Amino acid sequence: MDDSGSLPHPLDTPPMSRVPSYIHFAPRRAIASFENLVALANYEERLREARKIVWRDRGEKPVELDSLWECFEHGGRGGLRAGTLAFAIRSGVNFILLMTRIKQVPSSYRFAVIRQALFGSDSVRFAAMLGLFVSIYKFVLNALPTLIPGSPRPAAHAHSHSRSRTKFRDRYPRGADALLNASANPFEEEEGDVELGRGRLILDRRARLSLSTQEYQRKNTNRWYSVIAGAVAGGAAILCEKNGRRLTIAQQLFVRGLQGSYNAFSTKHNFKIPHGDVIVFSLCCGQILYGFLLRPDTLPRAYVHWIQEAGKIPKECVAMNRDLVRDHVFKLSDINTLISRADITAANHADLVARRTLALASEPSYGPYFGPCSAVHPWENYCRNVPVERFWNVFKWMVPIYGALHLIPMVLLKRKTVLQDPVKMLVRAGWGTARSSAFLGVFVVIYQSFFCWKHNVWLTLTALRSPATKSLLSSAVKYLPQPFVDMFLSKPSFWLGGLLCGLSLFVEEARRRPELAMYVLPKGLESAWVMARGKRLVPRTGQYGEALLTAVGMGMVMTIYQNDPQHLSGLVRRILYQFVGPN
Repeated sequence: MDDSGSLPHPLDTPPMSRVPSYIHFAPRRAIASFENLVALANYEERLREARKIVWRDRGEKPVELDSLWECFEHGGRGGLRAGTLAFAIRSGVNFILLMTRIKQVPSSYRFAVIRQALFGSDSVRFAAMLGLFVSIYKFVLNALPTLIPGSPRPAAHAHSHSRSRTKFRDRYPRGADALLNASANPFEEEEGDVELGRGRLILDRRARLSLSTQEYQRKNTNRWYSVIAGAVAGGAAILCEKNGRRLTIAQQLFVRGLQGSYNAFSTKHNFKIPHGDVIVFSLCCGQILYGFLLRPDTLPRAYVHWIQEAGKIPKECVAMNRDLVRDHVFKLSDINTLISRADITAANHADLVARRTLALASEPSYGPYFGPCSAVHPWENYCRNVPVERFWNVFKWMVPIYGALHLIPMVLLKRKTVLQDPVKMLVRAGWGTARSSAFLGVFVVIYQSFFCWKHNVWLTLTALRSPATKSLLSSAVKYLPQPFVDMFLSKPSFWLGGLLCGLSLFVEEARRRPELAMYVLPKGLESAWVMARGKRLVPRTGQYGEALLTAVGMGMVMTIYQNDPQHLSGLVRRILYQFVGPN
């Protein structure tokens, strides 16, 4: 049979009448392309893993560990990561602060100073402290449930947020879901008010936490496990720091524990003290400035030096005032130094010379028992002209310091927002720097004005009560009791001036006020503790007092962080989340 007339085989491919729209690859090129895709995917995966080493992602779930070896490995990895991150942060802060004063360093020493700032013992000790803390904490927290299985968290506690969510939706049906799920990260603060219907619901941003993601962000263990883990880790880690810094760190950690405990207690019992942060700040400033002027031995030497520099007051004046108040005399070396100042005015020079002459007489007289205004501001005759000049000097002195404190945390903790809108974030950092610098300027002006005012009042009342003064006002003043007049020179009056300085905190942004209150609280407590110890009202703690105080503070901090993190301040909560994580 003729093949030309046969039907085509069904498996034969008919000839194509057009060019195909797809590209033909040879097998070797197809394999190479597939390998490139695999390599790209592996590279992106390694990039994501490397990023996790530096920055912890939102919504990270707790790690479930079943053996002691897994707990040990988990703690070691966490400690290595925390130590590396701490070293980089401490070196960066040291470098930035050094750059603000690098012109003051001789050129021959600059390289050595920069090397010390980047790779010095301070950075190594700081990294060792945080790395050891995270390692021990993670190991103990995860190992205790394995060694001593405890009772699980009660169901009512575990689902308390679900009930709160239901009540919230019943009360505010509009926008409730958007509010409750506003953040995927329970350790990220939100900003702004929430509009619901015609009214406005204003939530406390320091206590706002995403309820939809809070439960899986913490380890479901016995509350006492986090107390023990935090205490053991904190007491051991603080030993890595220098002896001179242990007390400062221990104090800060202790007051953070007190802050979180108070927030949890007040939330549980539903009460709040209005402007509690300002009240705490004012009380602490009263004790601190009393100690600075009359009992500098109750404060750290470096802190006394910082107050001296921030106040822009001659140190000889502070010593002269302290000696007059406590011993009713002054050292001639102090007044001679003030007299020899190049910027002293003629009137102030004459006043101080007259005081020195009376002190050198056969029957010495040291004048009123307080530092005179001619010694407080020898470059200015009139007290009313001092506040503006003092405010400006303090403001421009604090701008570089507060600039670093506002800029560095913003870059580290809100880097996505900075990259999305850098101009807005830089303006916000600049405005925050200006407010913080103005806050300290107002602080110094308040005490400066109060110091001069109370002494001028005493001088005026004393002059009016003199028998040589004949006037209607002097007749009325003579009826004032002498203890009332002497009150303006009393030791408690110096404490009252510090209390009034707390009003300057209203200049600062509201969300930063608790942070500043927590900064001065340990200093005030330390000064009060040393005074009480001198009167044998409290016992001595010995060489392990710093470790004990750190253990107590971190026990409180970590149990709140692990179980109720919304009661910690936003800054502390986010720092712990980046270094420690969920568990």
